Amino acid sequence: MTKTEISACSDSFVPLFIGEESLYYDTVNFEQIYDPAAAISQVYTSNLLEIGMVIDGGGVHQIFNQALPCKKGDIYIIPQHIPHGYFASAELEKLTVRRLLINTEALLEPEMAVPGEPRFCYGVFRDNAVAGYAMLNSSTRAEVEGLFDRIVNEVSDKKQEWREAVKAYIALLLITLGRYVNSAIRNIPALPNREWRLVSATLRTVTESYTDSELTLERIAKSLYISKSHLSRVFKELSGESFSDYLRKFRMSNAAYMLRNTSLQVDEIAHKCGFKDVPTFYRNFQSEHNTTPHKYRQGVTFTAERKGTELLGELTEAIRTGAVKSVKSGVDAAIAAGLEATEILSALIDGMETVGEKFKNGELYVPEVLVSARAMNCGIQMLKPLFENEKLPAKARVCIGTVRGDLHDIGKNLVKLMLEAKGLEVIDLGTDVAPEVFIDTALEQDCPVICCSALLTITMGVMREVVELAIERGVRDKFKIMVGGAPVTAEYAEEIGADCYSPDAASAAEAAIRLLNLN
Repeated sequence: MTKTEISACSDSFVPLFIGEESLYYDTVNFEQIYDPAAAISQVYTSNLLEIGMVIDGGGVHQIFNQALPCKKGDIYIIPQHIPHGYFASAELEKLTVRRLLINTEALLEPEMAVPGEPRFCYGVFRDNAVAGYAMLNSSTRAEVEGLFDRIVNEVSDKKQEWREAVKAYIALLLITLGRYVNSAIRNIPALPNREWRLVSATLRTVTESYTDSELTLERIAKSLYISKSHLSRVFKELSGESFSDYLRKFRMSNAAYMLRNTSLQVDEIAHKCGFKDVPTFYRNFQSEHNTTPHKYRQGVTFTAERKGTELLGELTEAIRTGAVKSVKSGVDAAIAAGLEATEILSALIDGMETVGEKFKNGELYVPEVLVSARAMNCGIQMLKPLFENEKLPAKARVCIGTVRGDLHDIGKNLVKLMLEAKGLEVIDLGTDVAPEVFIDTALEQDCPVICCSALLTITMGVMREVVELAIERGVRDKFKIMVGGAPVTAEYAEEIGADCYSPDAASAAEAAIRLLNLN
């Protein structure tokens, strides 16, 4: 966990301001069915402001212990340290939410950045509501989605003064939402700031200190300078369950996760989850799960063995959504189920191919592709030891680089990603690559395909030099030359004698497969 606590599902977020922990972005499919009996134990908290826009499906948004129906067009603004979570309402319907997490202190003016102040987030939170809500129609939804896109695109493109532009767009997004906010129509709790801040502080303490076996409500109450009885009453009213039940369930949830996803011994897990001794842990675990920790762990493995195909399908979906945490647990489960490394790798590649197709069709943007790329790389790194220090199986080898005089690499990196998703081994030459480096590498590394990228018009001519050098050396027939980049066209490719032009990363990968006769 970094110093910025995001949430229980933080692996799905993309840090847009690397190193500053100021802004995160993701799009998530929530499939867990809402459980009214689970009270506040099934939600998460964050120390960042969250803006969540429902872009597809329907379900439930739980804030504290209140379940609010939500559907496409609903948007919620959740302040720091407010427990909440999104859930599906039926097994056949997923809830898809696009989210921004914002460090208000870093990205807003001081008077707008402090929770509880009158102008916090430009007055989005009115009448002491613990969250802001707006129901958008098609036109207002397009307006808000456009602001989301501008924020993400500014970070991706990094044009002049991009950071200031991001701050301006965030301010405009909050001002725009403030005009549409009407929390009353969703019956969002309107509570004295003091009460929900007490509960939020208590939940945060549990998250930070649940490993401490001496953690008690009395100790938390003293740190907040209130009586234990008052905190107990407020916590029960807002969360729907007692503090002791919540702490026990929180510890049990973490213990179950460790049993499923680690090889830690039971006594180690008991200690890490804050239980005073192993017998106490056993009693609580059996009460919660109706089985012992050992049998629980064996049952998870047995289920995985029976559902190899299902596991692979879940891995493919995890890559498609860019869920790093799910990829990690999925690869571990697939390995535990005895699946071959090549089968697991194929599932990862299938997910990335789906991402490439959606990117090609304009259904996904560059940040979303990069999220899936991060998840893909995580899975591959976990599989490498299973290939006994041998290179991962590849259909063929290609080399790629941005031509001499050009230092841009985003497009090149996307093409590399798509090529690898097709099962090709890619030798990345980087940027500012001279023609002789392309030719020498292709000959030395046996690359039947050379991929040349250029973003600047003034560097396009280097592509012609690559083709001419291959002819001059008498090796033009040994490999195919592909070209691409913003200023490049199919006509230019034909003019310089290149074998292929591709307008985007997904098309480039498909073209490489055709040139290699691997269809």
